[in-house]
Amino acid sequence: MAAIRSADEKSELEQPEALVLETKSEGSSEAPNWTVEEETALRRKLDWQLVPIVTILYLLCFLDRINIGNARIQGLEEDLDLYGYRFNIATSIFYIVYLTIEVPSNILLKRVGPRFYLPGLVVGFGAVSVGTAFVKTFEQLCAVRALLGIFEGGTMPGLAFFLSSFYKREELYFRVGIYVSAASIAGAFGGLLAAGFSQIPEWGIASSRLHTWRNIFFFEGLITVLVAMTAPIILPQSPETSKYLTDREKYIATERLRVEHKAHPNEQVQWRHVKRSLLNINNYICAAGFFAINITVQGLSVFMPTILRDLGWTALTAQYYTVPVYVAASLVAIGIGFVSDKTRMRGLYLALFTFLGIAGFAMLRWGHGNALRYTAVYLCALGAFPGGPGFLSWGLNNAAGPAVRAVSGGWIVTLGTMGGILAVWAYLPNDGPTFPIGHTINLVAQVFVLFLASFGIYYCVRENRIRARGGRDDRLVGLTEEEKVDLGYRHPDFRYIS
Repeated sequence: MAAIRSADEKSELEQPEALVLETKSEGSSEAPNWTVEEETALRRKLDWQLVPIVTILYLLCFLDRINIGNARIQGLEEDLDLYGYRFNIATSIFYIVYLTIEVPSNILLKRVGPRFYLPGLVVGFGAVSVGTAFVKTFEQLCAVRALLGIFEGGTMPGLAFFLSSFYKREELYFRVGIYVSAASIAGAFGGLLAAGFSQIPEWGIASSRLHTWRNIFFFEGLITVLVAMTAPIILPQSPETSKYLTDREKYIATERLRVEHKAHPNEQVQWRHVKRSLLNINNYICAAGFFAINITVQGLSVFMPTILRDLGWTALTAQYYTVPVYVAASLVAIGIGFVSDKTRMRGLYLALFTFLGIAGFAMLRWGHGNALRYTAVYLCALGAFPGGPGFLSWGLNNAAGPAVRAVSGGWIVTLGTMGGILAVWAYLPNDGPTFPIGHTINLVAQVFVLFLASFGIYYCVRENRIRARGGRDDRLVGLTEEEKVDLGYRHPDFRYIS
């Protein structure tokens, strides 16, 4: 028996970390009673039902967030008298409100369900975007940006938690990568739409004439509202209530997550889940990484049109030149998500891609010539955009069960959103047109991401080895079976994805 036990332990150590928890079982009832083919067919059906609509919703979310950057070079700055740091203040207010909403929103989402709640948020920020078309003063702009933060604050962590309620850990990064890549797709569409909408002739009633930048907010917001109102037709409340799945598929969809996370998928958020999320070291590694990545992603998203305009191009040409950068970044982000899920590794790819960002910002900081600096913008986007879904997925992967994941997702995005505030103040008017301060801040942020990804790998590998040799088994002493299940990521059988 001793020899058999040693062989079993050796087999566990050789398995991919993401699968160790799933293959461990406390009895035959935990063994999957479905085939690999059935699970593959279910996953493909979920992909077609969930991923496209989630991607579209986040694309609209990011589009309505960053269109202020496109509007800025189409006359917003002059019409609202945004002298000095007023533009930076208006964009900062959005992030300040945004980060206070995320955790409460995810807790509410866990209670009421996603089918109507998530589309409701999207309808809300679409309506706010429409309202932005009618602002006349700096103060009104600040007010609508605060409202936008309220509705958008719950969207990104909410969509990530929604997907984590349908997909296993080793399936999540690719799907999150697809929907978060909508941020870069939104940048591409944003440039094209801004260029198109800004050319619409002036129209409207005498007291509220819409033109150039006002058209950008109005029509992009209107599109958001109309699309979001159709989303509840497609979005299910949970795996077991999806009208697109058979009874057998509903059973598999629910059970495979329960077996993996050793927790009931419908558990409600309690104070102990909040506490456990706040004490998870991995959450802070991922939140810090998300913070540093956000400095670049949010900074590029809002200021790229301005950076390109200051290279000497006209406003319209600068809008067009943002498009291929975002398209390339989105394709790379999706590709990295696919490879990361297949290899069941997170930190390695996050670390490697920082070298692109480091090179890009070094070129922007010290390089000369439009061609070289435009190439550097590509490197910055390619290096940074895979990091957002990477750190968020990594955090959700290593937070179990469902209630802890709901809080963890919101908490990671809350802390990470602070990077957006710093991004707003990285590129100041008096620092242009070369923006040495902003590029230096982003260069340091990319180096910080390299350190965090490396440390995250070390922490997860070290903790898994401790658990494999029984170093955390004392956590089970004196606990009932129900209390053991409730340990989540602290359970000795749980293995971190590194």
